[in-house]
Amino acid sequence: MKVQRKTNTTKNNKFKFNILAGSLLAVVSVAALASSHREAPSITTTPKADGTDFYMFRSYETNRSDFITLIANYQPLQDGYGGPNYFSMDPNALYEIHIDNDGDAQEEITFQFNFRNNLKDIALPIGSGSNTPSVSIPLIQAGAVSTLSDPNLNLNETYTMTVVRDGRRNGNRTLAAKTSGGSTTLEKPVDYIGEKTLGNAAAYQSYADAHIHNVTIPGCAAGTNQARVFVGQRQEGFAVNLGTIFDLVNAPASAISNRSSANANAAAVNSIQDKNITSIALEIHKDCLAPSTEKVIGGWTTASLRQVQIGDGVPAQGHQTAEKVGGAWVQVSRLGMPLVNEVVIGLKDKDRFNASKPSGDGQFLTYVSNPTLPQLISMVVPGLQNTAPTNFPRTDLLNVFLAGIQGVNRPANVTLSEMMRLNTTTPPTPIANQNTLGVVGGDSAGYPNGRRPIDDVVDISLVAVMGGLCVANGANNGLGLNTVPGTSLTSACNPNSVPLGQTSLTLHDAVAQEQVMFLSRFPFLNTPIPGARN
Repeated sequence: MKVQRKTNTTKNNKFKFNILAGSLLAVVSVAALASSHREAPSITTTPKADGTDFYMFRSYETNRSDFITLIANYQPLQDGYGGPNYFSMDPNALYEIHIDNDGDAQEEITFQFNFRNNLKDIALPIGSGSNTPSVSIPLIQAGAVSTLSDPNLNLNETYTMTVVRDGRRNGNRTLAAKTSGGSTTLEKPVDYIGEKTLGNAAAYQSYADAHIHNVTIPGCAAGTNQARVFVGQRQEGFAVNLGTIFDLVNAPASAISNRSSANANAAAVNSIQDKNITSIALEIHKDCLAPSTEKVIGGWTTASLRQVQIGDGVPAQGHQTAEKVGGAWVQVSRLGMPLVNEVVIGLKDKDRFNASKPSGDGQFLTYVSNPTLPQLISMVVPGLQNTAPTNFPRTDLLNVFLAGIQGVNRPANVTLSEMMRLNTTTPPTPIANQNTLGVVGGDSAGYPNGRRPIDDVVDISLVAVMGGLCVANGANNGLGLNTVPGTSLTSACNPNSVPLGQTSLTLHDAVAQEQVMFLSRFPFLNTPIPGARN
């Protein structure tokens, strides 16, 4: 079933900044303006390893509320017509989803995904006579495709999922296996080449659904060890006008400070609605991820490449044989909260952030305590001059962004670090009742208590980065955000430090996020855009 994002106009047009809503804003403040696409210099050279979005939420599929859904997206800005090779995953890369379930800024569980691209080398007899040669075809398909491991596929993608506990490189490693049959080899659907090859959207979704695998998670108690996994192409679910945003926010102040102007001007064009991405989606029981008394989990995704990559001047016949790789894994992509690296971390440190771990986030503290984004917005948007908040260091952002929201998604014993955090005890909100503004809109199961596909992290973030949290904190430090736990940092986070005042609460990106279509069931992101239509 496909559903469109539902927006409660009354709630969305009138923010309810109670204590809970105000606290939310600090967490999302560094996630402003888009999701993580081509965010660092080096990752632009290795797009197959580029993580674009991370979602983590209690499942709202019927009868699946005890499960947590983790979705890690890679390979940004795919055009459906991107043949003849399309967008297979890199067999020389390691894709990972990490879970911290005790608040210590280190992963206790890691799900590792390794891919294998199997070239069938379909050949056709070309010519006539007894010596007619068989010649390899140039495409990844030789005809219509409709079944698992279809015989017409010239390139079959498979993968394994390894569960690693207590350290991604040195921990205990066990392959997850299919619940039926016990195979550890999992099949991935081919990208949506087009309707002649794979049928219409309904046919492709049926084909993709055949690649949702039921697996058993090693190390989890009986009754909590059954999971579902899917890896495949999906339609881009994030709404943003990348051109306008990165052209120095090329929109008038009236277009981003008045909610009634949403989707009503050039700034509101969703420039990536016709793009696809590749999702790694895992649905796993909440008690498997949070087996102890601590019920808040943290999550983030990474991708790593081998330390040595050498070009082969005479590649062997086969698929992706032009380089030889070796050495240790080197992390090249990292993503927890959306867009931290893209618009918060300074250009000189973007590659360093992508290679870092949450336990080392102290090195990036200044980018959060003294963020440049508010000043940039006030410099480049006519009508918003001199509107950057003045409470330095930004204890409002540091307090919640690095620890989670007290009473919502903060672990009892937290080490300050950047990651997505989810309280696994918060019941999911039925999809018909979900609010795109998440906790700000009164929906406690939404962002930043994890992140669902429908959550409009951009609008919430714009409000936060321009001081909405300090407006909510009030003159009497009602949210306790003038200090940061575990540090000596203090600031005067109150309405006097917010030049925009109440206007900071009406900021938005003009793009109507609620127009994006999603599924109401796993894997939740919509059927991808085909390369060609009939």
